[in-house]
Amino acid sequence: MLTIKKIFAMAVLIITSVTLLGLSGCNENSTDTSNLSDDEYLKNTAINTAFSSDSDDDDNLFSNEVFDFDSEGPVENNSGGFDNPIDSLLKWGRRITGTNLNVNITSYGDTLKIANVTRTITGNFIVIGYINGVLDSAVKPYSQEQKRMVSFKRVDRRPNPRFNWRVYQYSAVDGETKTPQIGKDNIVMNMIEIFVNNNLVLTLNGPDFTSNIFTSKYFGGNGIFTANRNDQVRIKVYLTSNQNDTDIVAFHWARNSFGFHREPFVMTSQTPNGNNFDRTYEKTFNIYPNHYHGIHNGFISSNTRNSLYDNSSSLFSSTYMGLPYRIRQH
Repeated sequence: MLTIKKIFAMAVLIITSVTLLGLSGCNENSTDTSNLSDDEYLKNTAINTAFSSDSDDDDNLFSNEVFDFDSEGPVENNSGGFDNPIDSLLKWGRRITGTNLNVNITSYGDTLKIANVTRTITGNFIVIGYINGVLDSAVKPYSQEQKRMVSFKRVDRRPNPRFNWRVYQYSAVDGETKTPQIGKDNIVMNMIEIFVNNNLVLTLNGPDFTSNIFTSKYFGGNGIFTANRNDQVRIKVYLTSNQNDTDIVAFHWARNSFGFHREPFVMTSQTPNGNNFDRTYEKTFNIYPNHYHGIHNGFISSNTRNSLYDNSSSLFSSTYMGLPYRIRQH
């Protein structure tokens, strides 16, 4: 028979064992950067890992840029209901299956490093809709490439590179599909304007959106689109398209407490330009009240209509860009 003393001793042993296992697990999962060179740290950790625990820290932006654009499959537009060119489009979206990161770093003295970051992404573009009243789906394998510049400034000279470098400036993301179709062969986004509560707060210039540079919060935070929950936002996209059918333009929210969000745009003007069309698209919406505070990646995509309304796997062409935005806590 177990005595009270034996039961107490066993309980202490179990608690001690669990605690030691927890500590062991923490040690195994911790990230040790002390044995890395400066460039190795920037490539492997600062760019590819959300290293900071502060959700408002720009250091977390780059590791999240792939996940923030992945809807994990087809999702409905926020507006609900059905579009109606074929029979009706029900859901659409990307499901990413693989990524490859390439980083080229240039040093300027020993106080500034500029990293040109290229991500090659593979996945499936999935469309679900009704054809002649019958529910159907199409899966379109694709690859896309997106680029971003990130610069780092030295802030200390310690043995561990983690404490020596902070994100100084970074660009918007510039991206396009490479297969099955090259995005910019069909649609080029020339400029984007962002209004908050009817005030123009940011103009982004294309067609290469990496020319738009932002300064991190640590160094002042200049140029970043910042808003509060419930603010009204209007986004206007200026593009040139070689498509006779109107394009599909959308703003993709960063993933939040209610999953992935997407806002479809409406075409507001169209002007012939040789064999092409200059078009503008707009959308006005409110930042939802439960949006996480901090800094996030938002994306704007422009897709050919055949990407969504033709079930051929050879027809998927998307041009997109990614911009940082910050939601204030209060």
